[in-house]
Amino acid sequence: MASPKENRRKTKPHVDIKQNMLSTRFRLVEQTEKILSGIRVYLSGPMDFVASKEIEKRTGWRSRLSQFLQEFQVTVYDPWNKPEVVGMPHYGKEDEFSANERYNWTFEDSPSGDRVRAELCDEFWATMHIDLRMVNSSDFLISYCPSNIYSVGTVHEIVMARQECKPVLFVSPPVSFPAMEELKEYMEDKGDEKGVNMLEKLVNEAPLLPNPKGIPSMWYMALIDGHYFFDGFGFKPYIEKFNWEYGPLDEREERFPPRRPLLPYLEELNNKIPKRFDLELNKYVENPEWLIFNLPGQENTE
Repeated sequence: MASPKENRRKTKPHVDIKQNMLSTRFRLVEQTEKILSGIRVYLSGPMDFVASKEIEKRTGWRSRLSQFLQEFQVTVYDPWNKPEVVGMPHYGKEDEFSANERYNWTFEDSPSGDRVRAELCDEFWATMHIDLRMVNSSDFLISYCPSNIYSVGTVHEIVMARQECKPVLFVSPPVSFPAMEELKEYMEDKGDEKGVNMLEKLVNEAPLLPNPKGIPSMWYMALIDGHYFFDGFGFKPYIEKFNWEYGPLDEREERFPPRRPLLPYLEELNNKIPKRFDLELNKYVENPEWLIFNLPGQENTE
């Protein structure tokens, strides 16, 4: 017959297991209090065909989002400011002048033409490589996709993130061309029929297609969860706090105040994982896409 001491020795592991389970549960509750702390986000969006690369890099939406997210201790991957690669500090670096080399491109069907194309493809491989590695290393993406700006890299990054089951928060702002509308009215008032016809021709050639509702491509609708679409950032309440310089982004949001702004969503996300709407169950359910791992040495609390 076992002694009381031996019985205590046998039951102690069960007590320890129960205590560990309670301790783990308590730690998980603590860790989810500030969800964004310590996680990584990649800022995806047009770079090549923006109006001004210099302005975009210095005061564009990525600059603002970086400041905003760093308030929550988020690691921000910004392709304008790529992280240094260990042992290869200049690998894949990109600035407002990087794309100028593409103007050397040629379709000349000759050995020299083949060499130029091979050199350019090799040159820009490093840029694509490091950007996709940042996507791969991120917990989620924020993508800014105005429907009037051509961007292949953005699509590639979004598709890669979705294949890895990562959330993509997709900003599709209203698109309008007020200067074009003013010019047309001006020429009509002046009776400049030739000018009006030339403008209409330009609109069709560009094409300059207004999208006042910010409706995204149907392909994006199929690719991204409906809960992750936003029609603007909602910068206005935060301008004074971050001392942002008033610019085109603010002008657009004044003309079209966002009905579903991104920044307040991020603030809520910092406190609670958002649920998603399940069509089959016709209700909101837990969203398993937000798999943010609490790795050793990575704290998710303040």
